[in-house]
Amino acid sequence: MESEQRRPLIALNGESVGHGRGRQYRAVLHDLSLELHEGERVALLGQSGAGKSTLLAALRARLDDRAAWCPQHHGLVPQLAVYHNVYMGRLAERSALANLWNLVRPLKAPWREIAALTKELGLDGLLRRPVGELSGGQRQRVAIARALYQRRTLFLGDEPLASVDPHQALRLLALIEARHATTVIALHQRELALSHFDRVWGLRDGHLAIDAATRELRLADLDALYPDADSSLPGTPPPSTPLDLATLPCGRGRA
Repeated sequence: MESEQRRPLIALNGESVGHGRGRQYRAVLHDLSLELHEGERVALLGQSGAGKSTLLAALRARLDDRAAWCPQHHGLVPQLAVYHNVYMGRLAERSALANLWNLVRPLKAPWREIAALTKELGLDGLLRRPVGELSGGQRQRVAIARALYQRRTLFLGDEPLASVDPHQALRLLALIEARHATTVIALHQRELALSHFDRVWGLRDGHLAIDAATRELRLADLDALYPDADSSLPGTPPPSTPLDLATLPCGRGRA
């Protein structure tokens, strides 16, 4: 089904997006126009510092509790066990007394649910292990587990596949997609963006340079988002060559 026929969940029309407040506010993305539709799987691409995290934060603020959130730096508590870090995904659903008791003696129902979820993520047997003792890839999967445990229809992920190998990335992506009708995931794997998503938002130079269905894109289109990459890559301009935004496939948001 075409995205135009799906119900729009959020729309930005010529907006500037940034961070900070008042005099501390700094715009990162300018004249931003885009729509996120129900059932859409969007890959968010752009080099480090392009504004992916800023855009995800803006989407998260607008979607509020409709979206599960998996942050770039995990947001885990190293001293707490895997179980407790995942449990925090639904902390607000229970009373303060129940949450306090759960710290000392895990509640039976959440323990069963989290044990089953973490087993799917390859974390079987680690529920009582402090997160600080885990590898980077294991911590990444705990962060994903916490987002999945929220049981929401939308998933926002800031490079949730960055610390895992390609095989695990595909498996984790399948788990995310099985539980969320709509996803917006920041990543750098351009081939994965074209093969497993139906839309790409590409950021460069403070603008939305690409907003197109994946069937309309080639790898060379995505390479152009990374001007500092190896210039031997097909379609990647030399670092000294300025990018003409008008040459990239952006249906919306071009200044």
